[in-house]
Amino acid sequence: MKKFLFLFLITVFLISCTNSSSDTNASAAKDSVAAVVVNLPYTATYSSNFVPGKPSDVLATLNNYKAWETADMAAFRSTLGDSAVLILPSGRIVSGSGDSLTKQAKNFRDSLSKVELTLIAWTSNHSVDKNQEWVNVWYKETDTYKTGKVDSAMYQDDNRLQDGKIVWTSSHRQALPK
Repeated sequence: MKKFLFLFLITVFLISCTNSSSDTNASAAKDSVAAVVVNLPYTATYSSNFVPGKPSDVLATLNNYKAWETADMAAFRSTLGDSAVLILPSGRIVSGSGDSLTKQAKNFRDSLSKVELTLIAWTSNHSVDKNQEWVNVWYKETDTYKTGKVDSAMYQDDNRLQDGKIVWTSSHRQALPK
């Protein structure tokens, strides 16, 4: 019994030493990272102070993409703010009320018989100094036009949300290699 008690106490001691040293190491690593100052060659004109954003903003944004893919324009409209700005990959800027943007989107979507989205990644960010919410989405879109033409490309969109609604999107397109 004494041997068992002795082994038990040694085990507890070793476990407690391991936990406290790993906690100390983690704390030291965190402090050393925080203490490192890097002189960057540029200063961000918008912000460089971001923290993780809200999962609810990711949901609202991905619901917008799903509504586009399924041609559910009522659901699409529900993801937009009262007014919004869309910067297309061509550089064309479309802005207006959520209703007018939905109408324009519907006109274009009606030229397509099918849209297939393959989402690659997304991230939600909160700009601390600007107090703004962003959801960035990377995806492949394959559009099948009613004429039979098929067009695919990679996209990266920056979506700004306000009160859980998309109010600004900048879309960037990259053609797929042939």
